[in-house]
Amino acid sequence: MPEERRSNKVVRSIKSVVSGSFLSRDETLRFMPFVLFLSLLAVLYIANGYYSEAKMRKQNKLTEELKDLRSEYIITKSDLMFISKQSEVAKAAAMLGIKESVVPPKKISIPLTNPEPHSD
Repeated sequence: MPEERRSNKVVRSIKSVVSGSFLSRDETLRFMPFVLFLSLLAVLYIANGYYSEAKMRKQNKLTEELKDLRSEYIITKSDLMFISKQSEVAKAAAMLGIKESVVPPKKISIPLTNPEPHSD
């Protein structure tokens, strides 16, 4: 007999939920602000999940872009070091018709003297 009452109570509860009659009872109306508050929290929780997923995707995309740019930087730096070598500069200058000097440069030094003060 108690099992029959329980199953009957479950059936009545399901019927009241499906028909919507549970919303008109005083006990339900008393808890409605709390239910709405919990619903709002659930919506905010879901929105926060979507927001954090989008941020993570953007961060991963930027990390990949940073790796690509770092690789490009290293390659460009290596190329610059290669073409900046004295032999490569000499080849490029020869292609332009400029000859490499065989005479080493000389240092010009001017002795410093006490300059006369300017009178304006």
